[in-house]
Amino acid sequence: MKAYVLGNENCILGFSLVGIEGQIVRSPEELSAALNACLQDEAIGLLLISADVAVHLRERIDQLKVGSLRPLVVEIPGAHGETPYASLQELVQSAVGVSLGDKT
Repeated sequence: MKAYVLGNENCILGFSLVGIEGQIVRSPEELSAALNACLQDEAIGLLLISADVAVHLRERIDQLKVGSLRPLVVEIPGAHGETPYASLQELVQSAVGVSLGDKT
């Protein structure tokens, strides 16, 4: 199993320096095509998506973060560092209605 990254130019460059392949995404169409390809690739076990790219298909990314077992989809901070969207922990807590622990 390998990790793969979808993100902006700097994100892809940074991950390539540690040997993780990726694809630069600039539009919703590119993200949709890249997601479909990654979901079909049996070798990808971890799919990292930068927050600034995930915004293109927010609803689909959130569904994949909660429901995809292979690949595991994780949103990482984008070009501006933080994401205004709910974390995976917050999504699960909202869906289940049970606190999963302290956020500190």
